[in-house]
Amino acid sequence: MDITTKYMGMTLRSPIVASASPLSEDIGNIKKMEDAGAGAVVLYSLFEEQILLEQKEVFYHSTAGTYSFAEALTYFPEADEYRVGPEGYLDLIRKAKEAVKIPIIASLNGSSNGGWIDYAKKMQEAGADAIELNIYYIPTDMNLNSLDVENNYIEIVKHVKSAVSIPVAVKLSPFFTNMANFAKRIDEIGADALVLFNRFYQPDIDLENLEVKPQIQLSHSSAARLPMRWIAILKGRIKADLAATSGIQSADDVIKMLMAGANVTMMCSALFKNGIYHISQVEKEIIEWMTEKDYVSIQQMQGSMSQLNVADPSSFERAQYMKALTNYRF
Repeated sequence: MDITTKYMGMTLRSPIVASASPLSEDIGNIKKMEDAGAGAVVLYSLFEEQILLEQKEVFYHSTAGTYSFAEALTYFPEADEYRVGPEGYLDLIRKAKEAVKIPIIASLNGSSNGGWIDYAKKMQEAGADAIELNIYYIPTDMNLNSLDVENNYIEIVKHVKSAVSIPVAVKLSPFFTNMANFAKRIDEIGADALVLFNRFYQPDIDLENLEVKPQIQLSHSSAARLPMRWIAILKGRIKADLAATSGIQSADDVIKMLMAGANVTMMCSALFKNGIYHISQVEKEIIEWMTEKDYVSIQQMQGSMSQLNVADPSSFERAQYMKALTNYRF
């Protein structure tokens, strides 16, 4: 049974990839991910704010007393609240590459176009096999139009692509006026893969302390429906590979994503819930399903349920929407 897959020019032993999470801060965990059968590991994100904070500190200590220091970064976590600093992150890449044979994908998380993007080159120099560019941005300026928002993404991707020679995946949110068109634009400037989709972690209000507090809820399988739909729509219409993330819990979730057209599926919440070796169990169940259905390879099933052969995907989606509503029974 051949469960290998191609992702950004790399041959992975499995379509299950360990997504960016605090689990990958520990080299021991990364080794376990390889042992469990992960095709690759995406390291925990290095944030734009961390890099800017480090640059501010260097600048401050070299120019102390010349003028006041801006306080804008006080909205973000303090330096000691970040799990891994910029230099520590590069060291993590080096150690991970020494410890395992599977690809190590660095994660760079930001929202603006600036000098922090140059850190992508340092990630490549540290040994990263690829970079996942996680653009997490919620526009709140009412005078900022949708084209300006999209162009900001485009400029960030262009900057990173020009800085490195290793593959670059772009992790996106689904909240664009025309997701298909925007995916096409990202593809045309050379993104090697699209990771669909970024999760927006909504804050909550602490009524006791009267403050806004972060709130993280682990995903469940129903969250996979949105990326599955868009992967099925985009498969074969863009050159970039497609990675599914959000709601990948079980073998069924992985299989559905592959049939929709995903090259890889990224697992995070399921590893927190069930442990790293959950990957082994999911792989076992995938192979059992493939054997039962007479599939001999992952490539054989990839994209078999995509909309590639549908002349008008919009009409197809409209028809499925109407069918779902009219067939529902209390």
